[in-house]
Amino acid sequence: MRRRSPARNLGKIVAVVALLLFTLFPVYWMVSSAFDAQASSGGQSLVPKEFTWDNFTYVLNEGGFDVFLRNSAIVAIVTVLASAVVALLASVAVARFKFKFRTAMLLMILVVQMVPLEALVIPLFVQVRDLGLLNTLLGLMVVYVALSLPFGIWMLRGFVAAVPVELEEAAYIDGASWWRMFRSIMLPLVMPGLVATSVFSFITAWNEFIFAMTLLGGATENYTVAIGLKSFFGLHSNEWGYIMAASTLITLPVMIFFVIVQRRLSSGLVAGAVKG
Repeated sequence: MRRRSPARNLGKIVAVVALLLFTLFPVYWMVSSAFDAQASSGGQSLVPKEFTWDNFTYVLNEGGFDVFLRNSAIVAIVTVLASAVVALLASVAVARFKFKFRTAMLLMILVVQMVPLEALVIPLFVQVRDLGLLNTLLGLMVVYVALSLPFGIWMLRGFVAAVPVELEEAAYIDGASWWRMFRSIMLPLVMPGLVATSVFSFITAWNEFIFAMTLLGGATENYTVAIGLKSFFGLHSNEWGYIMAASTLITLPVMIFFVIVQRRLSSGLVAGAVKG
C-alpha cells in the first residue's frame, strides 16, 4: 500500500481546521458576546473581559423573551406532532392504495414544494383572515402544518414504498391486525424518515419569521422568538448583548431537539426488522 506523504496529511488537517473555524466562529462569537458585559456598547472582544448574566436576565425579564419562548414551544410542538401524524397517514395512503387522481395528487404535492414561500404569504393571509384566526397561535400552527406537509408526505412516501409488502402479509398471516402491523413493522421502518420530517417541521416552526410577522400583526402577547428578536434592533443603535443572548436562547432548543431525535434516526433503520 502506498503511504500518504506527511505534507498531504498536514494539508488535510489544515483544511479541516480552517473549515471548522469558519463554521464555528460565528457560534462562538454569539455565545461569548451573550456573556460579555461590554457587548451592548460595542466593546466586545474574543474573550469576554467582564463575564455577566445580565444580558440573559434582561432578555428573559424586561425583554419578555420567556413569553416568546413559550409561544414558540407551543407552536413548534403542535406543528411537529400534527404534521407527523397527517404526513405519515397520507404517505401510507398514496404508497399502498390505488385510487383515482393519485398521480395528480403527488404531482401537486411536488409542485407546491417548488413555490417560493414569499408567494404564499398573501393567499394564506387571506385564508387565515377568512377563518377568523388572525393574531392567534392557532392560525400560525395551521399555516406551519400546511407548509410542512408537502415535504413530509413526499419524503415519507419513499420510506413507506421501500417497506416490503411481504412483511405486512406475514404479519397478517400471523394474526396481527392492521394497527398491530402498523405499530410493530411499518412505524419502526419509516421512523428515520419521520424523524427527518420532524426536524424540518420543528426548524420551520421555530425559526420562521415572515408568516409569523404577517399573521400575528400587533398581538405582541402571541409573538414567537423570531419576532421577539427583532425588538432588540433599534432605529439608530442595536443592543448586541441582548441580541446575542436572545439568539443563544433561540439556538439551544433546536440543538436539544436534534440531540433527542438523532438516536431514533439511526436506530430506526433496523428496528422494524427485529421480531419482538
